[in-house]
Amino acid sequence: MRNATICIAILLLGLCLRVSGKEDLKDRTLNTAADVNYLSELEKEVVYEINLFRSNPSAYAEKYIAPLAKYYDKKILHYPGDKSIMTQEGVSALRECVRALKNADPAPVLYPNKLLTQAANDHQKDQAKTGKTGHIGKDRSNSKIRIERYGKWQVRIAENIAYGNTSARQIVIFLLIDDGVKNRGHRANLLQTDFKNVGVACGTHPRYQTMCVMDFAGGMENK
Repeated sequence: MRNATICIAILLLGLCLRVSGKEDLKDRTLNTAADVNYLSELEKEVVYEINLFRSNPSAYAEKYIAPLAKYYDKKILHYPGDKSIMTQEGVSALRECVRALKNADPAPVLYPNKLLTQAANDHQKDQAKTGKTGHIGKDRSNSKIRIERYGKWQVRIAENIAYGNTSARQIVIFLLIDDGVKNRGHRANLLQTDFKNVGVACGTHPRYQTMCVMDFAGGMENK
């Protein structure tokens, strides 16, 4: 009987390992940053997570965002396996996000761009020193100025910044929910079909511990 129990346990462990392994496998068509040498592992994960979302917004919302509703206590989100977060709108923002994303169309995958990454890195390093938030740098630069330092952008540009998040999925989910942002501008950027390139720079922040800057463009050319 004891040997049988051990065998069952081993079989279950093997099953769990196989399931976990499948979960960890990345779709190569979405993993556009896999071989990029100027991004950190977290930055590569952010690119992948954005592409995973853009490939099927409705499925992403159903699988990764909707289940978080049960972790709200009024306006406090007890994020699974992480610190609790005080939101402004509570679970209503999450539910609005899920409804919107169920009607959203897929968008093209994004490819990492070194010029955009340099622009994002400038802002991340700046706020790592100043402790400020937002899109204006200590030198009064905005995202357009920073991007144009490195190249010529095409079609349109935008910038998202996330503070205090500890994983790529958390970064993307919180930007999609866009709690407290009336026009849901961060979500709109993540859904924008004109964007083809992205630059990502993640690092430390004096007040929120972490931050991640994402600069988007329809294309980039060297000066």
